[in-house]
Amino acid sequence: MSNRIRVSLKINGSDVSAEVEPRKLLVDFIREDAGLTGTHIGCDTSNCGACTVMLNGKTVKSCSIFAVAANGGEILTIEGMADKGKLHPIQEAFIKYHGLQCGYCTPGMILSSYYLLSRNPSPTEEEIRYAISGNICRCTGYQNIVRAVQSVAEKKTV
Repeated sequence: MSNRIRVSLKINGSDVSAEVEPRKLLVDFIREDAGLTGTHIGCDTSNCGACTVMLNGKTVKSCSIFAVAANGGEILTIEGMADKGKLHPIQEAFIKYHGLQCGYCTPGMILSSYYLLSRNPSPTEEEIRYAISGNICRCTGYQNIVRAVQSVAEKKTV
């Protein structure tokens, strides 16, 4: 008798389904079953934010959710941000304003920034810093990340 459960998700617009152990984390489902490795595994405690994705329109730390709990949900990962090979304006801004160095935190930072700008197209610096506060970056010092988000907000391109 198997204790595996079928999980079906829509990830970046595509249907993904697999039988998984009930304890399989959403981040592992995304990386292993969907083959999307842009979502990073960092701390496994939900502190660093490297695993941030959007689930049903809200940001979540995918290392803190079981895949079975997300069953039937809709997920956006960093791979889903680009449109037909063209980077999203937030991705372009992170490059232009040097909002990334090693890149490990970048997918989570971009998705947290996207969520902020989708809800608040003209955030203050304080609001940007609060929105990304669940994502740890050990390289940039955050200033260039904030500037990247500000530049997208100024252009109103989200």
